[in-house]
Amino acid sequence: MTASSIRRDVISRPIYHWAKSVLPEMSDTEAEAIEAGDTWWDAELFTGAPDWDKLLAIPPAALTAEERAFIDGPVEELCAMLDDWLITWKDQDLPKDVWDFLKRERFFGMIIPRRYGGLEFSPYAHSEVVRKISTRSVAAAVTVMVPNSLGPGELLMQFGTDAQRNRWLPRLADGRDIPAFALTSPEAGSDAASMTDEGVVCEGEYQGRKVLGMRLNWNKRYITLGPISTVLGLAFKLRDPDGLLGGEKDLGITVALVPTDTPGVVIGRRHLPSMQAFINGPNEGHDVFLPLDAVLGGRERIGQGWMMLNAALAAGRGISLPSLSAAGAALAARTTGAYARVRQQFRIPIGQFEGVQERLARIGANAYLLDAARRFTCAGLALGHHPSVISAIMKHGATERMRIAANDAMDVHAGKAVIDGPNNYLGNFYRAVPVGITVEGANILTRSLIVFGQGAIRAHPYILDEMKALAETDVNKGLAQFDAVFWTHVVHTLRTARRAFVSAWTDGRLAAAPDSGPARRYYRRMGRYAAAFALAADMALLTMGGSLKRREMLSARFGDILSELYLMSAALKRWEDEGRQIADLPLLDYVMQDGFLTIERRLKEILDNFPNRPAAWLLRVFVLPFGVIRSGPSDRTVRACAHLITEPSATRDRLTEGVFTAEGAVAKLEAAFHQVVDTQPIHDRLRAMKIRDWRDAAEQGLLSPGERAQLQAADEAVSAVLAVDDFSPEELKRAAPPQPLAAKRPAMQPAE
Repeated sequence: MTASSIRRDVISRPIYHWAKSVLPEMSDTEAEAIEAGDTWWDAELFTGAPDWDKLLAIPPAALTAEERAFIDGPVEELCAMLDDWLITWKDQDLPKDVWDFLKRERFFGMIIPRRYGGLEFSPYAHSEVVRKISTRSVAAAVTVMVPNSLGPGELLMQFGTDAQRNRWLPRLADGRDIPAFALTSPEAGSDAASMTDEGVVCEGEYQGRKVLGMRLNWNKRYITLGPISTVLGLAFKLRDPDGLLGGEKDLGITVALVPTDTPGVVIGRRHLPSMQAFINGPNEGHDVFLPLDAVLGGRERIGQGWMMLNAALAAGRGISLPSLSAAGAALAARTTGAYARVRQQFRIPIGQFEGVQERLARIGANAYLLDAARRFTCAGLALGHHPSVISAIMKHGATERMRIAANDAMDVHAGKAVIDGPNNYLGNFYRAVPVGITVEGANILTRSLIVFGQGAIRAHPYILDEMKALAETDVNKGLAQFDAVFWTHVVHTLRTARRAFVSAWTDGRLAAAPDSGPARRYYRRMGRYAAAFALAADMALLTMGGSLKRREMLSARFGDILSELYLMSAALKRWEDEGRQIADLPLLDYVMQDGFLTIERRLKEILDNFPNRPAAWLLRVFVLPFGVIRSGPSDRTVRACAHLITEPSATRDRLTEGVFTAEGAVAKLEAAFHQVVDTQPIHDRLRAMKIRDWRDAAEQGLLSPGERAQLQAADEAVSAVLAVDDFSPEELKRAAPPQPLAAKRPAMQPAE
């Protein structure tokens, strides 16, 4: 008998049987979500010893000449065509010439390959387009993003048959067909297993011939582009009660392509999501018969719908919503920094008040972080990854920081951003924030269940293999697999414990770090917290097992740490990719110090609430021996970050690159900002002469005619910016507000 066989039979076997007894049952929905996509930098963080050389070796996201030309050409032209005030409050839709332009320039086919008539843009180009449009109009941005993210186009390219791709992709690329994805039901949102939308395998007549197909009945809501769609990607549960396919009766969640002109399809009226003007609404299907060829990917893809949806979520969670969020933060930084510079109280710009500087600094840091994470994630997607855990991190982290940036911008602008009208460049974006928080996985669920709940299984170096061994029906085979991976896991945990202990007691000073100048200290502390996270996660999995997924508050805190580690990795990557810009260092410092504080707080909360108290006491010695020692960004860093967005600089331009400033109220603000900055030397000269008002200086002949004109123009520009809109009673009168025809279910109309 060998030593390994003795270990297996004497030590591993009882551990194996114990683990098998406590392993919770995993629903098909959970299993498919975990198996969908792959891992990337999240798996590196879960090791507890991230390889920073790997991080720095990742090629940065970049645009091709063709992609840059599209952004500088059609995208810029589109933004100039948009008037968000009219779109939102007058038309509640994009103008017809905008729709025609979007179709003609193939905005709906950005991700579709050229051979099907699409633009075949990279994930980064897709993201850049959405980000730019978002700074001008949320409605237009959502209209463009949806056909290019979670929907029939994305699913067709990943899973469609050749016949389906040849039929649909050219029509989607040029806008002849408008897609929508019909997933959410009144009875089922995040819990897809509760879906009542159903298809039954049967024979029926289709286009004059009798075929084997499915009869569909559904009721969907919140479907973006649904009211104008010509093809639905429909998610439903398929059953085969008569055994016509020769297998199981319950076939699982399936996706089918449903032309909306099919008999039985009915289209609802429109929803108004937070008064946003993008098209959204319900639809239903009543005894809609389609051949089995309508199943996305053909018959072999029956029952794989949930896996397909999770695999395709990388676009919506990883590109579209983070791009919208990054746009919101960049717009907030550009406009709030400028407004804080031109708006004065007590004869000084409000950007010089430290209370305001706290908000300005947080806006700037969030803008820096979000764009770093957006670019980093696009770089991973460009390498062919479909990281489901990272996509969840991005969806939650980006939209939450967008909410913070929007709130901060509104607070600084005060009444200027409260009064609606054409001169309000923030109000509509602020109203749109809850949409991003809610869609494609509500943030409460994403934070408390998905980020760590899936990450602990999917991204951990050993847990998934151990679970597969425990699920093996052949006990001897399962035991052999478990024995091999379990002891490798034990050795890994001991190494992580040693690394965490040393790093915690030295505050990361001995951790590995690349030679990155002033940022080196950040890598070392990141190494410290990565080891602490990995060890704490292993301890939680060991002591709580399957019950951990029911400890949602603990899971959320672990998820917060993993999210911070990923986002801060992206910030460090940006710092390196942009050439270690010393002028940007205050923004990086803010991001890192804020992240370190968040991680220590979450670790303390985990330890304070760890169910196994002896394990918590032991773990504290290894990961947080001195308690929370970080204090967040210093006042000096806050002041430096605020200054970076209230004065013209290369940093401000890098931070807000891509924000559309050529038209409308933002253009007026930009002009006033530069005029105020240009006239500052004159004001400084007068202040040195103890003259408070330039008009007094003009009367005394202390100003040249040119200076007087320059100051007058600047004052007028500022007055125009500070002005808010007002309306006559007649202008505010509207027709009677639309009324729903039924309280419980939306009114429907047959599809034309």
